[in-house]
Amino acid sequence: MPSKAKAATKTKAAAPKAKAPGAKAQAAGGRAAGTKAQPWELKTPSGQSDFQAYRDETLEPPALVVVVGKTELRYHLRCLTDLQGMLKKHGDWMPLGSADEQKPAAEGTVEAWARSPKNPVGGWYGLKKGLRGRFGNYVPPVMEILKLAEVEHNPKNNRMRAL
Repeated sequence: MPSKAKAATKTKAAAPKAKAPGAKAQAAGGRAAGTKAQPWELKTPSGQSDFQAYRDETLEPPALVVVVGKTELRYHLRCLTDLQGMLKKHGDWMPLGSADEQKPAAEGTVEAWARSPKNPVGGWYGLKKGLRGRFGNYVPPVMEILKLAEVEHNPKNNRMRAL
């Protein structure tokens, strides 16, 4: 007769792990090259919207390009390393706080940091006026696919932290 410890271990091993909403799409995006020809196919942290993203180092300045439907947003490519550095320094989970450019970003969020004159670029990471917001919606999934950060996938109020 197996001991209780062995039985408990077997039960835990047999239980399937729950996947966060969007995890399948995030994993699928990881097989892409992250180029214009082979963009990452991603979902927003809430899992409600699909988008594509890729790096374009030929642009001036080099950019992370996000395509949502027919809309193209661009962020400084360096945002990936800058954000990871900030999150490491922060040392804990940080709310995403996604907001359009025309709306204020909640203090203490990734979105607020991406607009702050105190960040490494001295202001907006977004490069296209009128489309500079939503950093907290589109950059975290890219960070996740690159294994630079962990991102929550809840319907609302998602957070991220550096890996």
